[in-house]
Amino acid sequence: MDLKRVLASAPRKHETGKPCPLLTPWGEQLDPACVRAEHPRPQFARERFTSLNGWWDYAIMPMGARRTMTPPDSFDGRILVPFSPESLLSGVGRTLQPDEILWYVRRVTVDALRPGERCLLHFEAVDFACACCVNGRVVGTHEGGYLPFSFDITDALTRGATSREEGEAGALVGSYGSQAVVALCVWDPSDTGTQLRGKQKLEPGGIWYTAQSGIWQPVWLEVVPERWVEQLVLHPDAEAGQLVVDVDVNGQEGLLRVYVADAEGLPVSSATVPVEEGAVPVTERPSDGTLAAGEEPPVRRRVRVVVPVPNPHRWEIDDPYLYGVTVRFGADVVYSYTAFRTVAVRRDRAGTARFFLNGRPLLLRGVLDQGYWSDGLMTAPADEALVHDIVAMKDAGFNMLRKHLKVEADRWYYHCDRLGMLVWQDMVSGGGPLSAWETSYKPTLFRQSWGSYRDDVPRHQEKLGAADERYRQQWTEACRDTVAHLRNHPSVVTWVLFNEAWGQFDALAAAEMVHGLDPTRPIDSVSGWYDQHGGDFLSVHNYFRPLEVYRDDPRKLQGYAARSGARAFAISEFGGAVFRVEGHSAFAESYGYDVFGDLPSWREAVRAQLAAAESLEPQGLSCFVYTQLSDVEEEVNGLLTYDRRVNKLKEDSYGHDFPG
Repeated sequence: MDLKRVLASAPRKHETGKPCPLLTPWGEQLDPACVRAEHPRPQFARERFTSLNGWWDYAIMPMGARRTMTPPDSFDGRILVPFSPESLLSGVGRTLQPDEILWYVRRVTVDALRPGERCLLHFEAVDFACACCVNGRVVGTHEGGYLPFSFDITDALTRGATSREEGEAGALVGSYGSQAVVALCVWDPSDTGTQLRGKQKLEPGGIWYTAQSGIWQPVWLEVVPERWVEQLVLHPDAEAGQLVVDVDVNGQEGLLRVYVADAEGLPVSSATVPVEEGAVPVTERPSDGTLAAGEEPPVRRRVRVVVPVPNPHRWEIDDPYLYGVTVRFGADVVYSYTAFRTVAVRRDRAGTARFFLNGRPLLLRGVLDQGYWSDGLMTAPADEALVHDIVAMKDAGFNMLRKHLKVEADRWYYHCDRLGMLVWQDMVSGGGPLSAWETSYKPTLFRQSWGSYRDDVPRHQEKLGAADERYRQQWTEACRDTVAHLRNHPSVVTWVLFNEAWGQFDALAAAEMVHGLDPTRPIDSVSGWYDQHGGDFLSVHNYFRPLEVYRDDPRKLQGYAARSGARAFAISEFGGAVFRVEGHSAFAESYGYDVFGDLPSWREAVRAQLAAAESLEPQGLSCFVYTQLSDVEEEVNGLLTYDRRVNKLKEDSYGHDFPG
């Protein structure tokens, strides 16, 4: 063990001062009139949508200052949505405190609706709890900072209507084509609460980053017909040569048609099913929390459509072939896409458990992706910025990104799908205060503790920040919803449940739950330490010891892992070499434990670490994840600078070169 690096990694109290304002190239060229204007969900797109990104009025006020859902009479200024108020690009630059609420208000133009049509208001992510009003009516509430949700605002758009029945009257349809006032009230306890929050802290430093609040992903309106498609679940089956599509519809009858096209848009096949013959009722509790006391969850109708796709073209890293999918139900048309590929963890011919893509073993060369930006914080300044990171890492020789403790914008996964970048998806962490000894010092110093520390014991859960039952319920629900939200993306190949014991509890039960929800993807149930002997990987973090492959004990395996009889070995974090690029860092000080004073030495060290990891493949290594993709605040161990203007691995990047 490298004790010098261990001591350097210890958190320290210090004044960071105010961050230096760093604009990315896309933030510098940002047009507020056209910000993140692309369709937010390429896998579930209709032609008729309206982006509500841009300038909104905002006000921050003390909790309890208003006891009704009436928006304020005056505002503090304008905020550029979808950037959080804490970010540079928002135009606000202020941290929302736990004893404050944040109001957003915007007047929007709504197109005239035809009889029976509905208008949906979509929020891709709002941190943390919010209530939404349209024209003075509460249309819904939501809790959870990382997943999308929507409200049906049709009735609130009807001026003069006093009931749902009046709002649907044909005589009032003409009044829909008018201005509407949308107001959103947000509260975020940040790290004073136990809700899911990832790396956010009110007092950032080291590996913890600036807390953010409110709207931080796109907002948009969508018009749907009277009978419409609510959800698609795609099950591509290459072996059977077919695409199975589960379609949830709002409507009792009609023909459901599914069309499949090749990558050039030429038709491949189609299938038609009468809804009244193929539908199965599905009852799901809505995630937006809009049910009144005693109200029953709505019943949707699910129809399964099987479309033959003979000899499907497989999706590969170097050939990310996507099939177009179009679903028609009455007047509703939804555009999507899919890919045919298989992923699994199983033994190779020598008996070593490895990760397989399309039936062939593949060494996963990954990099840790925090998804933070110097000007937008958790929000990328532009769609092109999302593409930039993926392409830069692919050019550097990586084939996988581990999206760390964050659910990214849906378009990021779309770009991974089309560019051929594999994704390990973390669940977002949360919970109460952590015991530094239990979650950091002890596992760092004593590796023997990793496989013998139970996380289903209440006194252990308290030390891991998981004592709050409400937090455990929130995590479980969000885990389920994350799987449902991302399951159609072919690039997502592994679910990562817990990281370094932060908020960890019942990891074995969680792995069994996720395996039941999605048996088609491997699971890394515990990344770092405190393995519970479940899932598909023995997954360790190694910053302070020589890299090596640790042997798993098949006699200790539990759950479905015991039935498979083997898990693959992954070094799911390592590296972290630090080099601060003057003029491209947020702070004068930097955090890290392997600091280099010149760029050539840093490059040599990084390449040596990557080569050392790759050399372990013959010994049984199936995956490595280098820390990390970019600098974030004072943590300057990225391959790219925080502002994305310098690629430290390249000899010349954005016109810069750094001689030794």
